[in-house]
Amino acid sequence: MKIITIINQKGGVGKTTTAINLSSYLASFGEKILLVDLDPQANATSGLGINHKKLTKSIYESLILNHPVADVILNTSQNNHHIVPAHLNLSGANIELVNLIAREYKLKQALESVQDNYDYIFIDCPPSLGLLTVNGLVASDAVLIPVQAEYYALEGLAQLLSTINLIQNHLKPMLGILGVAITMYDSRQLLARQVSDELRNYFPNKVFQSVIPRSVRLAEAPSFGQSILQYSPDSNGAKAYEALAKEVLSTLTV
Repeated sequence: MKIITIINQKGGVGKTTTAINLSSYLASFGEKILLVDLDPQANATSGLGINHKKLTKSIYESLILNHPVADVILNTSQNNHHIVPAHLNLSGANIELVNLIAREYKLKQALESVQDNYDYIFIDCPPSLGLLTVNGLVASDAVLIPVQAEYYALEGLAQLLSTINLIQNHLKPMLGILGVAITMYDSRQLLARQVSDELRNYFPNKVFQSVIPRSVRLAEAPSFGQSILQYSPDSNGAKAYEALAKEVLSTLTV
């Protein structure tokens, strides 16, 4: 597994936070990492210190205008960590993709020219199940699902798994589930502990042991354009993402 899509159609579950910090820690381990921002909100782009409003090229140009991805890739402030940025114009891509030939495969085709340059590629999908997300799923080998430890977590997962099933049946039979990462966890809350237990029962052997806590530092880091590794490496949130990155890497290299 080389290309991993980070997905949850529910917003506010730590999806982009996971995309930024997981990819950042893997880069710090010496892996060459490419993060693809496929979300029109461009939060992964701005969260790594890039002003998306000033961009002249983004993933939009590669998807819709067939510009080579290699011309769009930007360095981040961290070694081994590159990004294909997003721009607000990506918000129209779901509509523009509809009339294109092989519309579900545009991202897969775009990444083929650069994927051998990286150890791992992570795709940060928008919090919806439109054509952009379908492109992310079709381009990837596996999905990583961040799930907030809250009441409606399992309900949202059922819909997401149904979509993954459809992709497996019609577009990408080999698409797998890398794992589920529990985010925004507060061990003081009985509900959080119950949801965690339910997830582990629902996904035996698929829920990562590393749990991401609620953290002010994690919430602050994007406003400084930094990963938690750069912003507050000694914080609980940083230690949690470092542990998750090690767990993910061991899973990927099995």
